Amino acid sequence: MDRNRREDSQPRDNFTEKLVQLNRTAKVVKGGRRFSFSALTVVGDHQGNVGFGFGKANDVTEAIRKSVDKAKRAIVHVPVKNGTLPHEIVGRYKATEVLIKPAVSGSGVIAGGPVRAIMEAAGYTDVISKCIGSRNSMNIVRAVFDGAGKLLDAKTVAKNRGKSIKDLWG
Repeated sequence: MDRNRREDSQPRDNFTEKLVQLNRTAKVVKGGRRFSFSALTVVGDHQGNVGFGFGKANDVTEAIRKSVDKAKRAIVHVPVKNGTLPHEIVGRYKATEVLIKPAVSGSGVIAGGPVRAIMEAAGYTDVISKCIGSRNSMNIVRAVFDGAGKLLDAKTVAKNRGKSIKDLWG
């Protein structure tokens, strides 16, 4: 009975999971090499909720499972306006800088691997991005989430300025 209650309390999620990077590392020990795996994944519901996670284990499937669990615990909400961003953003993390711009309808997601995975998981259909500096996948993902934290929708801007949305747009 307790097990059934636990299953019902867990929310049914409809997140899509995308593997951004899978890495095999080797540790040399007395008997040879011992391999371990690390996985970087992005999860999203295509409605503005997206997160990323990094997991390490001795098995590929376990590393992916750990990273997906961490990603689901680190979900952030980003505003989606007609399938694109409300405004241009620049995200920075260490030596990586990611520039993401809104695009006209029908242009698609013009982005590299990690940025494309995040944008598609979040529900963006029309964006343009450029990575400047380090092309490390983990740094790119962290830079995109830094930029996502700076995204503001019209309602938030109006509230911060103490005006209505009508006053803001004229």
